[in-house]
Amino acid sequence: MEKVTLYKMSSPYRGEFRINGYWFGEGEKTVAIVGAMRGDEIQQQYICAKLVQRLTEIEANGGIIKGKRILVIPSCNPFSMNVSRRFWTMDNTDINRMFPGYDKGETTQRIAAAIFKSLEGFEYGLQMASFYIPGDFVPHVRMLKTGYESIDDARLFGLPFVTTRVPLPFDTTLLNYNWQIWNTKAFSVYAGQTNYVENATSDQTIDAILRFLNKIGVSDYKVRSVGYDSIVMEEEDLINMRAHRAGIFYRVVGAGQNVHKDDVLARILDPNDCSVLEEIKAPDSGVVFFAHNRPLVLEHNVIYRIERL
Repeated sequence: MEKVTLYKMSSPYRGEFRINGYWFGEGEKTVAIVGAMRGDEIQQQYICAKLVQRLTEIEANGGIIKGKRILVIPSCNPFSMNVSRRFWTMDNTDINRMFPGYDKGETTQRIAAAIFKSLEGFEYGLQMASFYIPGDFVPHVRMLKTGYESIDDARLFGLPFVTTRVPLPFDTTLLNYNWQIWNTKAFSVYAGQTNYVENATSDQTIDAILRFLNKIGVSDYKVRSVGYDSIVMEEEDLINMRAHRAGIFYRVVGAGQNVHKDDVLARILDPNDCSVLEEIKAPDSGVVFFAHNRPLVLEHNVIYRIERL
């Protein structure tokens, strides 16, 4: 393992800003794995940190295939994580909306440009991503439909779902989109949560990435679990359920559970007397793909996304 500084920047307020990368193996650029891009992506950074630990052990035992190189970047935004801010601390901009970057632009554009320069030329790119809505997901691999996506490769992770989505205009500034345009097979890996660490979904995701590395011939380390025969679906086919009232969110059913039509999923309670303002029922039978996980909910928030059986 070789630790390198991919980008650094002085700051008048605190210590030097650094983005560190960890190289494994030698030879051609094969797989790049990117962790926390935002300050609340604790699980994403944790998963990458555990991968650094596991890959160090695998490399020490001769488990990295000759001629293959892996780069792991656990965090691209340590400043925001230090002060518990999701976006860049100075102007609240999102690094993951700045790609491919501009090295003479605003701060987050410069950071994105430096990151992207380090990530160009890889055959595969994995980003540990998070969703803009707080909640729990079934672990899955997500791809934008640019014409360069590879569903067969996405299924090698062995996660329960592979989802695809037609990119919107503002998606053209995402790392995943630009990776694909620059001839890297890119996958956004959703571990199920964002600001949690010790959770079964973390281990499941780490196993999925190690399984993927084995199946594409980068590592000879074999994960004991065989994984899932991934279900491939279009995101637009998910049933989105929204709250019609605001209040305390009392969740009955979580992500990954099977439900039948009219099953009670949650209740929204009056914060003053706990009377039921709204009872959330499943509109159809299926699997809960996403579930809101905050104690409060606002009117019109997406609280469940369901995949029909």
